[in-house]
Amino acid sequence: MSFLRPLIKGYHRSEVRGLESFPNGGALVVSNHSGGMFAMDIPVFATGFYGKFGYDRPIYTLSHDILFTGLTADFFTKTGFIPANHENADEALRSGGVVVVFPGGDYDAYRPTLSENTIDFDGRKGYVRAAINAGVPIVPTVGIGGQESQFYLSRGTGLAKFLGLDKAMRAKIMPISFGFPFGLSAVLPLNLPLPTKIVMQVCEPIDIVAQFGEDPDIDEVDAHVRSVMQAALDKLAAERRFPIIG
Repeated sequence: MSFLRPLIKGYHRSEVRGLESFPNGGALVVSNHSGGMFAMDIPVFATGFYGKFGYDRPIYTLSHDILFTGLTADFFTKTGFIPANHENADEALRSGGVVVVFPGGDYDAYRPTLSENTIDFDGRKGYVRAAINAGVPIVPTVGIGGQESQFYLSRGTGLAKFLGLDKAMRAKIMPISFGFPFGLSAVLPLNLPLPTKIVMQVCEPIDIVAQFGEDPDIDEVDAHVRSVMQAALDKLAAERRFPIIG
């Protein structure tokens, strides 16, 4: 964090709002995901969270298996990234940890820039069951600015299917973007993220049982969470004056 904080606060001028309402104990932070290969959601959230609460409550991030392969695997493991499955989520939440999940995953992180202010989880609702099983609240959280780090043109779902990536790597997208310094990119070459201002809004926690009963309808809870997030994101978008600048 001593290395990340100056970078996040300086390069991305990050803000995390609403932490004063964050619940005690285990909590499932449900967030949109922005910034493609260089998504800054976790560094931005962690900078704000640890700055306010200190390091007694660890942050865990449910992540795609691909992060735990290659040279970076040890780094991600040591910094709280855990493979995204119900067993890991349940253990981390029951231990009192703060678990961050991006239900939309890479589908969300590579959404077209023209749709950057739309909450879209691609129909994924497993996060609701994870919160119910562990008996913890959901904390809806939204970020704006990350999808301006370059211009995302298309997720490239058709291209990914044509290349067989969906079967070989569980990858359903082959994103196409335009950025600096290489211009047009289909994942490679890797363009550098622009110094876009990133703001995250932490919303009021949702106690699922208190609000939806002992046997909640998963679809109903998911729809409510997404509606809360969309309203918060719309508010951030209305406040934003210029792309990148903020």
